[in-house]
Amino acid sequence: MALLGRRDDRQERREERRGGGDKEVFQMREKLVSIGDDFWIETTGGRRAFKVDGKALRIRDTLVIRDLSGNEVARIQERKIAIRDTMSIERPGRPDATIKKALINPLRERFTLTADDIGEISIQGNIVDHEYEFESGGSKIAEVSKRWLRVRDTYGVEISPGQDIALILAATVALDQL
Repeated sequence: MALLGRRDDRQERREERRGGGDKEVFQMREKLVSIGDDFWIETTGGRRAFKVDGKALRIRDTLVIRDLSGNEVARIQERKIAIRDTMSIERPGRPDATIKKALINPLRERFTLTADDIGEISIQGNIVDHEYEFESGGSKIAEVSKRWLRVRDTYGVEISPGQDIALILAATVALDQL
């Protein structure tokens, strides 16, 4: 019995470090797609949540994110004529969002995600190694990390309750493409 109690204690500590069990966590593959490839974004339990559809043979690189019913929840397109790295995230029935790389970033990679309905979200950390955070109003609203998953070439996206899940996952896919 004592061993079962220790196991429960370890699980509770693990959840506390990750902010509790109320956040949603999704699993994504590194170097997600080349344009033309499709893949699934899954929950950590292995349940499919969203499909990313890479559209080939377009003037601009395009990725479409669909829910399980096949409805488009976001369309990601790279802006070809821009001074800094920029991607557009179109959301059906909602204002478009834009993700831009900061001009000056001395120590950490920094991006901003903006849309009329959400304002500005700051994204900073190590984008290449998939260790970064989304912050809005000084509060962490999502975190991307490889530490949580033992599966090779995957990383997790942990999203706080009440956030736009499709937008944060679309921004994560966009960052992987930049």
